[in-house]
Amino acid sequence: MTTFTTKLAAVTTLAAISYSLNVHAEISPQRMADAIFAVIESDRAIYTKHVVNRLQNEEEVITADEHWEDEQALPLPAQMLRMGAEEVAEKDLGVTYALMSTWPINKQNEAVTEVEKAGMEYIMANPTKRFYSEETLGGVNYFTAVYQDIAVSEACVQCHNDHQDSPRDDFKVGDVMGGVVLRIKLD
Repeated sequence: MTTFTTKLAAVTTLAAISYSLNVHAEISPQRMADAIFAVIESDRAIYTKHVVNRLQNEEEVITADEHWEDEQALPLPAQMLRMGAEEVAEKDLGVTYALMSTWPINKQNEAVTEVEKAGMEYIMANPTKRFYSEETLGGVNYFTAVYQDIAVSEACVQCHNDHQDSPRDDFKVGDVMGGVVLRIKLD
């Protein structure tokens, strides 16, 4: 009886692992991209609202500054996102992401590829929808998704509207300020 119970438990465990692996094998690139973006978006919104906005704008304890290391300030939310993206890229997991904008303060954040340009145009025209496509870069195939980057607090608006290099100075909370381009390697 003990042997039967042990075998049954082993079979049950293997079935559970197999089911789990099959479930994971069925995750589409779009679903994976949406899940990764949900984490990125949530982390950025929490940092913006509960760290930068609170400490800089509400309690006036410390500022956020693009020269945060020299100024003993907080990194800007966009810088936090970029630093996270660089850490993920170093892990070589086949996933990359970056901020893009039609009105970038840093000109390196302009859309470059045809898919990036089409994605930025689409999310600006359809602010509640996401853009999905595939593209080949350097001989590698990618699933590419573009998501809206929305001004979630006054800190976002104030920084972009007041920055000397910003090509636009009339952002309001809730506006689409740009996009997050997320790529998943398909090969």
